Amino acid sequence: MLRWTITFIIIALIAGVLGFSGIAGASAGIAKILFFIFIVLVLLSLIRGGFKRS
Repeated sequence: MLRWTITFIIIALIAGVLGFSGIAGASAGIAKILFFIFIVLVLLSLIRGGFKRS
């Protein structure tokens, strides 16, 4: 999931430099959503993993 986030950030940066503001904005939005999903999944796995070890 984090790899996809980095990919969309790179696409957004390249599109922004080349002047494609619509594609850059969309890619940045997708990257933001994927990053937050990644954070939620990491936190859930830490919480669930911590309870299983007890």
